[in-house]
Amino acid sequence: MRKKMLAMLLAGGQGSRLYALTKDLAKPAVPFGGKYRIIDFPLSNCVNSGVDTVGILTQYEPFELAQYIGNGQPWDLDRMGGGAFVLPPYQRNTGRDWYKGTANAIYQNLRFIERYDPEYVVILSGDHIYKMDYAAMLEKHIEKGAAVTVAALKVPLSEASRFGVIIADEEGYITEFEEKPANPRSDLASMGIYIFSADKLSKYLTEDEADPASENDFGKNVLPNMLEAGEKMAVYAFEGYWKDVGTVDSLWEAHMDLLDGSDLDLYDNDWKIYSRSPVMPPHMVEEGAEIKGSMVTEGCTVGGKVERSVLFAGVTVEKGAEIKESVIMPGSIVKAGAKLYKAIVGEKAVIGENAKIGADGGKVTLIGPEAVVADEAAIEPGAIFGKEAAK
Repeated sequence: MRKKMLAMLLAGGQGSRLYALTKDLAKPAVPFGGKYRIIDFPLSNCVNSGVDTVGILTQYEPFELAQYIGNGQPWDLDRMGGGAFVLPPYQRNTGRDWYKGTANAIYQNLRFIERYDPEYVVILSGDHIYKMDYAAMLEKHIEKGAAVTVAALKVPLSEASRFGVIIADEEGYITEFEEKPANPRSDLASMGIYIFSADKLSKYLTEDEADPASENDFGKNVLPNMLEAGEKMAVYAFEGYWKDVGTVDSLWEAHMDLLDGSDLDLYDNDWKIYSRSPVMPPHMVEEGAEIKGSMVTEGCTVGGKVERSVLFAGVTVEKGAEIKESVIMPGSIVKAGAKLYKAIVGEKAVIGENAKIGADGGKVTLIGPEAVVADEAAIEPGAIFGKEAAK
């Protein structure tokens, strides 16, 4: 049976700007929002948009991500005639293996796409936090008769150089596209979400692969080539919450947004975010504990003070500990008397007694997964601290 639309989710990035958090973990598998992982958002968007077949392209540290996705059941993607499929790079008779770029990653999986013979293909990134109806975007793509439609949102002009920048005409067709220009001439930024008519995707990926000078990237090569060839390229204007959480600061900001009543509503039953969350007992708030303006997930034990923070499943905050404007990931322990300000603490880390992490109003401090911070230790604001014990 031919599919209307199939999704290809790029989830192979190393996430080097998240430092210790992604040393042994693919960026899309990084925990987010108390009980989720980053990849839960595009996967949930697919299900809520009626897309039941998703190819998930992995490369860097793929094991935990593949284990997490499993057969796709938590996202209702364990379907007959569809489902969630993890697609790591593999050796071919041509000698190719590692994905060379975003376009090459999709090119190497054209056979997977052809297996389902879709009319349209949506290309997604696995490291963005947002909710989007891809079905509504597809309607716009069909209405415009486009070869490709690019999701875009307005950003401050001072930040536009971080993105692919779009210039469009009054009818919503792209007239110019430039990837990360030094001097952007537009505030309309590509979100890295594309809907292609399947035949056009195959044509331009094949041509791109044949070009030895190409970097095999959608933004740098494929989209400019399509524009030069005179293809109809439409813009889909997105106005909801969207965050690229590829840096320590942006990951921290996204968690604070959850506490500030942003448009990212995790409690919306009409657009659920699904996850393979751990099954744990209810959280326990001990006598004398204080929790203000925070998210506390199942299995947590809180004996100290928690203010404007996010605690993931199974976190322990001992009596006398103080946590403010921080993100504490699953299974971590904050011992008695420890003080954390504006910090991100990775999974299963231990913060020793009377340790001090960061400073109120300072830069975001990062403590890596399974790190052990010694008793009485002081970690400066903005520091990045891995598994080794602090002295």
